[in-house]
Amino acid sequence: MLQVARLAPRVLDDSAELVARFLEGQQHQDGGFCDKSGASDLYYTVFGLDASLALQVEVDLSKTRTYLEKFGSGESLDFVHLCSLIRCWAIAGFESSLGAALEARLAGFRVSDGGFHPRSGSGESTAYANFLAYCAYQDLRAPLPEPLGLVQSFKFLETPSSWANERHVPTGSTTATAAAVSVLRDQEMPIPQEVSDWLLARVHPMGGFLAGAQAPVPDLLSTATALHALASMDVSLERVRESCLDFIDTLWTNEGSFYGHWQEETLDCEYTYYALLALGHLSVG
Repeated sequence: MLQVARLAPRVLDDSAELVARFLEGQQHQDGGFCDKSGASDLYYTVFGLDASLALQVEVDLSKTRTYLEKFGSGESLDFVHLCSLIRCWAIAGFESSLGAALEARLAGFRVSDGGFHPRSGSGESTAYANFLAYCAYQDLRAPLPEPLGLVQSFKFLETPSSWANERHVPTGSTTATAAAVSVLRDQEMPIPQEVSDWLLARVHPMGGFLAGAQAPVPDLLSTATALHALASMDVSLERVRESCLDFIDTLWTNEGSFYGHWQEETLDCEYTYYALLALGHLSVG
């Protein structure tokens, strides 16, 4: 994903400098990156660091390491923030002893169906947790134990031509489907043609991808992850390229960032990164 995001300047052109300045302004004085309220947050620090790497923005990693050290091996963190801590340390550089402690903490979120759940002890995995855990093991440079169990857990989340985030949900979502495709493709599992058709059916008439069939407006997260999933399946993006570029342009601000959707009123590192990811995919052709 980061490699693709690095291609975004092909489309941003001179505006890439504005995005770089926005990212520089998002690093808090304590070394983390700001959430929507302006406070440091591990989750947003992931996107701040990744977006900065994509645009080759210089980040004071010594300050970031000081910020990360406050969280130890993540004993007090929920699952999402634990995965965020792991990702941040993968960028900032961690000692092997810390990596082992983080891996042990991560393993506590493995559940009985072979996947992962954000709540330790749950019996049913979710697509989002599976994706985050899969990426976290890669960030730790550690082999995922029993990868087949994780692959099989996605069977419980299947819906017609797509995946839902949780079991017993009758319809799929764009982000859950993209997460499943990313993991399954990386594990060299075949993806049916119907999945790409389902994703392409989520394109809004004015561009961008909807989060689901009933979503009122497209959003940048769904757009970026859908494009990434389609590209991983070697599906041509030509038919959606111009409409998606137009959609992303409607979210652009001269502050150097992007709103998440048409009803959003705040800017942050997360959607800046998703814009870079989407633009990177749309620049290839």
